[in-house]
Amino acid sequence: MLTHAWIIPAIPALSFVIILAFGKKLPRGGSEVGIAAVAICFVLALAVGAGWIDRVNHPPEASHGEVATATAEGDSHGTEATAAEGEADGHGTEATAAEGEADSHGTEATAAEGEGEGHSAEGEGEHHVTEPVVRHITWFQNQGIDIKVGTLIDGLSAILLVVVTLISLLVHVFSTDYVAGDRRYTHYFAFLSLFTASMLFFVVAENTLQMIVGWELVGLCSFGLIGHWWEEKPNSDAALKAFLTNRVGDVGLLCGVIILYFAAGRTFDTITINTMANSGEIRHFLLLVASLSLMTAVMSKSGQFILHTWLPDAMAGPTPVSALIHAATMVVAGVFMIARLYGVFFNGLSIGTANINALAVVGSITLLFGGLLAFVQSDIKKVLAYSTVSQLGYMVMALGVGAWTAAIFHLFTHAIFKACLFLGSGSLAHHIHSFDMKKDMGGMKKVMPWTYRTFIAGTAALVAFPLTAGFWSKDEILAGAMQLGGGGDGYPLMLIMGTLGAAVTGAYMTRAIWYVFEGEPRGKSAEHELHENGPRIVVPLMILAVGALVAGFVNLPEALAPESIALRFEHFVEPTAAYFPEISHPEFSLPLAIISTLIGFLGIGLAYAWYWKGVGFHGITERNRYARAGYKVLENKYGLDILYTDIIAGTTKGPIARAAYWFNQNVIDGLVNLVADTARTTGAWVYRYIDQGVVDTVVKGSGGVAEGSGEVLRKAQTGKVQAYGAYLFLGAAVLAAIFVVIAS
Repeated sequence: MLTHAWIIPAIPALSFVIILAFGKKLPRGGSEVGIAAVAICFVLALAVGAGWIDRVNHPPEASHGEVATATAEGDSHGTEATAAEGEADGHGTEATAAEGEADSHGTEATAAEGEGEGHSAEGEGEHHVTEPVVRHITWFQNQGIDIKVGTLIDGLSAILLVVVTLISLLVHVFSTDYVAGDRRYTHYFAFLSLFTASMLFFVVAENTLQMIVGWELVGLCSFGLIGHWWEEKPNSDAALKAFLTNRVGDVGLLCGVIILYFAAGRTFDTITINTMANSGEIRHFLLLVASLSLMTAVMSKSGQFILHTWLPDAMAGPTPVSALIHAATMVVAGVFMIARLYGVFFNGLSIGTANINALAVVGSITLLFGGLLAFVQSDIKKVLAYSTVSQLGYMVMALGVGAWTAAIFHLFTHAIFKACLFLGSGSLAHHIHSFDMKKDMGGMKKVMPWTYRTFIAGTAALVAFPLTAGFWSKDEILAGAMQLGGGGDGYPLMLIMGTLGAAVTGAYMTRAIWYVFEGEPRGKSAEHELHENGPRIVVPLMILAVGALVAGFVNLPEALAPESIALRFEHFVEPTAAYFPEISHPEFSLPLAIISTLIGFLGIGLAYAWYWKGVGFHGITERNRYARAGYKVLENKYGLDILYTDIIAGTTKGPIARAAYWFNQNVIDGLVNLVADTARTTGAWVYRYIDQGVVDTVVKGSGGVAEGSGEVLRKAQTGKVQAYGAYLFLGAAVLAAIFVVIAS
């Protein structure tokens, strides 16, 4: 499957076509096609993962440490070819990818293997270098340059394939109950399939041009899914906001890709670009500009401050869509892009040698200030949305401090526990059709015990409760912020922000649990006779809850586990070939783990004392103007929505639109009217004085002369021969006189 991974995105793409064409005629509205397609993809993704693990554990033999020869499948005649040749960049240097070319019959090749110096941790010495498996064919040619399309499979793409297909499969199953009877049931499952196909295509993309295609397809599908119930204006507004905000960031994506294309010698190949960045063949200034440009796209797609405002509004879509988009797929596309092009970011932002950089700053600000916004939300889905913004900030900050594996590990664990929480919120609201936890929920643990248990499991992982999945991944991020960076001084500001973010997370999730599950039912939950949902909703929650509790054990630190089971995630997922930069790894720090856990517990304890015990300055926002001002800042989302909606969009639709209308009416239309009036006045003058005064006078005069001469000649016709002879003689005399004058 490593060389046939293209089948995985092709299957849901095919199911999209089938559902659209025949879905309404099928017994279950096409949902059975979507579920079957994603289930097959999940099995194939597991096969890819197993194949990659075997490849890492048993790499193909290399001759004397040199790059080995890879076997390519034969064409339709069964011939075989070797594929040890590397792609050459624009400067004539040979790339390290050692990719095989695919012929017109679909011949495929796998990347060659080699041994080399390890760069995953200091002092490890030599170890096997596992090259990615690359298969590509020529997509099109432009000015003699072959633009290829294909797949790149390594540990990063393998783990994303598993995560995306798993979450998508559970969302599909959950949706069969959640959106049953929906007015566009078939359309919904068709777009779920297309969205899944788009994300999978993005994950296996072999080059940056393919990544752009997958990136935009994901955005297009999210527009359709967020605005699924487009008849309600807030839903269509949310879809448009998400679409337009992401288009702002996409300008940076295009600029960054174009810069890297020319900087790397006219190539979109990610392996070549990363390899040249790591070897110093691309100027640092170009890497810096490209990194900052690509960061703009990350800020919009992955909800980083200040382009995060679309993500909470996107909760207007169906809850399973929220779980799919905001847990494991669209919002982590930016994180994946940084990880895939990490050679560019690592060298462009000087991550390994500096103590601060733009990536780490943006991520740390997002994780803290995004989490604070969750405190003032009444909608449980928006609480989880701002939580997603905060957790994405952790991932981006981890990449910014050089903790690559920690970032991808947190992406993996977050996908599981956040999908559990989002689907749990959908289970809570399935009967009452409301997500307002302050008005319409309360005491729900009594009537929905399994939803309560799974929600608590997801929350425990989110707040990094010891031994849960979130504990291990978040601790590794904080360890990276403390230990990595230039001079071994770490990233102290990022460490402080990340630790405070842990306290904030614990506090707002404790608040949410109190409003939803404790006390007595309120509003709609009191009006309905609630009960636990059916297995199609509960079973996916149970699976995700178990994952939220145990998924972290796949990357136990060496200090706490035997070598045979320690750091397995790092061992299999982190690239080791030359297209990945030489990075260091943080070591497990028990004091840091204890301190960060205690700070998280402090947030939980303060929220518990405030809501359960009534301890604290209740009503302080009414008594103290500073507290009221701080609350208003959070309630107004730091004024960013006011900036975007009221000032930028409002000004565009208001004063600027009115000014443009005035300019159109008074300047453009005035000029047109002036030209028309001038033409009309000129035409009237020409008609009056030229046409009537001159042309008509000449015509009438010539007519009068003709008429007068005719009258004279008519009188001359007397009928007397003598008179006609006299006229003839007179004419002859006149002609003779003329000839005499001319001759003289």
